[in-house]
Amino acid sequence: MVYPLIDVFVYSFEEGYNFASQSFWSVGFYNYSYVLHDPFFIQALKNTFIIVIITVPLSTGIALLISLELSSIKALRDLFQTIYFLPYVTNTLAVGLVFMILFKKTAYSDGLISILIQLFGGPSVDFIDGPYWAKMFVMCFYTIWIVMPFKILILTSALASVNPMYYKAAQVDNTPKWRIFYKITLPMISPMVFYLVITGFIGAFKAYSDEVALFGTDLNAAGMNTIVGYVYDMLYGNSGGYPSYASAAALILFAIVFTITTINLMVSRKTVYYQ
Repeated sequence: MVYPLIDVFVYSFEEGYNFASQSFWSVGFYNYSYVLHDPFFIQALKNTFIIVIITVPLSTGIALLISLELSSIKALRDLFQTIYFLPYVTNTLAVGLVFMILFKKTAYSDGLISILIQLFGGPSVDFIDGPYWAKMFVMCFYTIWIVMPFKILILTSALASVNPMYYKAAQVDNTPKWRIFYKITLPMISPMVFYLVITGFIGAFKAYSDEVALFGTDLNAAGMNTIVGYVYDMLYGNSGGYPSYASAAALILFAIVFTITTINLMVSRKTVYYQ
């Protein structure tokens, strides 16, 4: 794992690198300058940040609410946990195909979701080939759908590990439920919440296969490419690809993820409760 990291770092400074001849004409920061001024990279960066900002908080919050409800259910709890976990073990491309069928507008149908919107008086919307906001809505909705089962499983296990004596003591004092959650439940499961937030940020920044499942392999044409998609396009583009540009983009992504992870670690020292 270490050698590829070093190799990518070296490639990112080799200007005009040719994959076939294994040669380059200079060493410098041109690759970074090219990537940072490339409109396709700027669009991919914008898409990635929107996906991260929207999906990570929403998926974690919704998963926490569902986990709390599952923990309060006595009968059929295992059945409900299995049902919620099914999307996680389903093939990503298969789920993406289902979402595309639900949201895509064709010559024969407006799509099930668009038809439902029209029933309530709304306009017909093509969520796959239509406006940018519609495609981003589908992308975020799909991402939340895919990642939430794993978070539910983790949070359900974390809630089950909380010592019930804390709850019994709170009941003796007639403590309101919201205060029990804020003062007991949330601090006790905060390490798991923090873990899901960190892994959620990292996973969202590395998003690519979900976009391909919905919009196909030409993500630049759809305006829905991500940073990882940009790296892939540069690596396997025309004339054998541009590994120097791909390496520079990969290291920029690494710097972004590393910075955000470091900030989260600093915040966790004050907000996460470790027994």
